[in-house]
Amino acid sequence: MFLKDNKRRLRKKARVRSKVSGTAQRPRLSVFRSLNHIYAQLVDDSNGVTLVSASTKVKDIAEELKNTKTKVSKSKIVGMVLAKRAVEKGINTIVFDRSGYTYHGRVKAVAEGARLGGLKF
Repeated sequence: MFLKDNKRRLRKKARVRSKVSGTAQRPRLSVFRSLNHIYAQLVDDSNGVTLVSASTKVKDIAEELKNTKTKVSKSKIVGMVLAKRAVEKGINTIVFDRSGYTYHGRVKAVAEGARLGGLKF
């Protein structure tokens, strides 16, 4: 069952990626969701470079994540940290790439956290 669902997600991801791409001025916020962790990165597709990244596995964020219990609240913190790092680098506007996931739960929390941090979609 999982393999079938993942193939469906990857087909959706490919379809979205054919229309959404990031530039240096407006990078793409790509989200990956695993069972226990969430990863987010800002990608400049024209140069093939990751500009900013954040995840629940990064030791810098571990202090903030200790107080939170749910994966959704951890995802929101990851979004806020990513936005803070992006604003420090002078990035204010982005394109959101949900990577084939439904815009719900943890993926939505990353987007909301990024908006709270000062990024515009």
